[in-house]
Amino acid sequence: MPEIWPFKLTPARILVMGFAGVILLGALLLTLPVTTVDGEGLKFLDALFTATSAVCVTGLVVVDTGTTFTVFGKVVIISLIQIGGLGFMTMATLFFILIGKRIGLKERMLMQEALNQVSMEGIVRLTKYVLLATLIIEGIGALILTLTWLDDLGMPKALWYGLFHSISSFNNAGFDLFGEFRSLTGFVNDPVVNLTVSSLIILGGIGFTVMADVYRKRSFRKFSLHTKVVLSITGLLLVFGTVMIFLLEQNNPKTLGPLGLGGKILASYFQAVTPRTAGYNTLDMAGLTSATLFLIVILMFIGASPGSTGGGIKTTTFGSLVAAVWAMITGKPDVEIFQRRLHQDMIYKSLSITTIAGLLVIVVTMLLSITEKADFLMVLFETVSAFGTVGLTMGLTPQLSALGKLLIILTMFAGRLGPLTLAFSLAYKQQKAVIKQPEEKIIVG
Repeated sequence: MPEIWPFKLTPARILVMGFAGVILLGALLLTLPVTTVDGEGLKFLDALFTATSAVCVTGLVVVDTGTTFTVFGKVVIISLIQIGGLGFMTMATLFFILIGKRIGLKERMLMQEALNQVSMEGIVRLTKYVLLATLIIEGIGALILTLTWLDDLGMPKALWYGLFHSISSFNNAGFDLFGEFRSLTGFVNDPVVNLTVSSLIILGGIGFTVMADVYRKRSFRKFSLHTKVVLSITGLLLVFGTVMIFLLEQNNPKTLGPLGLGGKILASYFQAVTPRTAGYNTLDMAGLTSATLFLIVILMFIGASPGSTGGGIKTTTFGSLVAAVWAMITGKPDVEIFQRRLHQDMIYKSLSITTIAGLLVIVVTMLLSITEKADFLMVLFETVSAFGTVGLTMGLTPQLSALGKLLIILTMFAGRLGPLTLAFSLAYKQQKAVIKQPEEKIIVG
């Protein structure tokens, strides 16, 4: 009997529709007069862009968050960030727990997809851990930032700013309230703000599975392979990024040049952390050299880790591809990491994610090069920032045309869900081949 509706509601499709629904609701709320200082509300396209950026925890903005929105509007934005960062299924699970509803097989399958887990075993326990860890980490971050800004802002405002920026940092969103698109440039020499925000970004970016594994085992030797790969790749990228930015920018009068040695190291470190999908910056992005900007593009494309609040192709994908290339160069029959063999499906999946992501970035960059009056590097930077749900910009975002905004909206959406999840949601059917075709070789390389 033929199916009346050809598209079954698979977990991937439900996630896509769920995120789209939250974005649409947020956009409608941001069009209300009560959300903006001028009492007119945002135009729908700008509201859709802002809601997408918040739910996809990106941080690209077409209007200044600090000066455009009322307290109600800012509460809407930070709520969208929290829902988007944790995932709507995690928030739904919290609701189910609060009302005492039993979490069935269907909900567990959705949670598995949302948290990017390989099995459903212990998925509810992990979700509870995610909620508790988020509350504790964001609470500690908010307390430190509140105390730091208390003398300058006073208690009510310092508390609000501390809470907002702690949630935004942990969820790798990059929205700020300081106005005039300044981000955190006013705190370039402040070690407390820099280290607190960067620590929140890193914790949000390594993934909840890794945090749980570290908390339980507390020994690198006992960690799972996933945790070892995430921590190793994250550490290497942070060290490499910090050293390279310091070397490339130390004499640049527009960035590190005027700072002392301590300030240069701190700013280099922060700028190496923030491309991991966070979006905050303490240096003027437009003032960076072309070499540094291209380095940041690469870091943004790699992004955070699976099961985290960040985007990009993910650290484990990058690590798997590097390991596969190394195995090919050294003539090894298997791809091995930390004395463990990776299944061939993982290599195929990593290659698929990177290829789809690369094609998306290429297509959007080409289209934006046509629609926007900006140089190529600025357009490429904007596109990868949107895909990696980073939020860094060289100043192009507020100047985007209507078509440019739509392209960036779609790119942010694809980046948050993941290129493979989006591809699975659009696929008509996913079937295993029952017939194997004859094998033949082609010439490559």
